[in-house]
Amino acid sequence: MYTGGFYPFATLEEHWAYWSRFIYYNRYVDPPKSTYQDLLSLVKNKDYFVITTNVDHCFQKAGFDKKRLFYTQGDYGLFQCSEPCCHETFENETIIHRMMALQKDMRVPTELLPLCPHCGKPLTMNLRSDDKFVEDEGWHIAAERYGNFLRTRKNLRILLLELGVGYNTPIIIKYPFWQMTMENHKAIYACINYNQAVCPNEIRHRAICINSDIGEVLQQIKSQNQIKI
Repeated sequence: MYTGGFYPFATLEEHWAYWSRFIYYNRYVDPPKSTYQDLLSLVKNKDYFVITTNVDHCFQKAGFDKKRLFYTQGDYGLFQCSEPCCHETFENETIIHRMMALQKDMRVPTELLPLCPHCGKPLTMNLRSDDKFVEDEGWHIAAERYGNFLRTRKNLRILLLELGVGYNTPIIIKYPFWQMTMENHKAIYACINYNQAVCPNEIRHRAICINSDIGEVLQQIKSQNQIKI
């Protein structure tokens, strides 16, 4: 799916036939496993905050508090102007469902092509891929909440839990978590990542690196907690 998103479709009708399906299955269809719900069951009564580079909205759909979420890289559920002429985003659920229902021969009807209501240019996904990414009002509010969370918990006991972060954009979560662990001797860094759970030697004495499937590990922790109860 991800690789297909870079294909140079010949027409916007073909482009949106693909992307409407991509968005539908990644944003509006629930994941087949309970991983997000299992994670929520472990943190819902704790002082938590989620920063994520995922754009599929799975945290919020699973029930995480919207005010404790920061989607740094955008949201498959939002359009933005391709120019962009404004710092505004637009909900896309209705039009995506119409594209899914009415597309034929790998094309959507021309009249369904999404256009910016302000300048008339084509709309595109609100995904960070270049300097045209729109950081709308909601993005800035979430960024401020995350900054306030870190500032008010500085030097307190905290678990910096990294789940499945790769090396595509390590400067957003991975490297800052390592740095925060270095600076706070009360912090613990934990990483669950299949075959990529590592940390610098400088924080190894306060790190937990688990090379395993996130869903399986959360299930085990959840089961152990239930036994203790």
